[in-house]
Amino acid sequence: MVSGKVIVINKNGIHLRLAGEVAKAATRFNSEIMIVKDSEIANAKSILGVAGLGAEQGSELMIQAEGRDEKDALEYLVRMFEDNFSEGELSG
Repeated sequence: MVSGKVIVINKNGIHLRLAGEVAKAATRFNSEIMIVKDSEIANAKSILGVAGLGAEQGSELMIQAEGRDEKDALEYLVRMFEDNFSEGELSG
């Protein structure tokens, strides 16, 4: 298993559309991918699970991946968060 920490930088947090983007990206990989916020754990392949974390701007999330393509999955999802989902809404 591999894991990496990300900070939600989107000013609106992880709303439903972004949760959909995370889930869509996660389903591209065979690995099991989980997102952890505080003590809550969500399957990254579930839109409602990801949205249900209630991750607001500034939230710290841990992404965990386990499986044959775990490193690629983790790298891809971390990059999505770091690039702010290509929305250009970086906080200032």
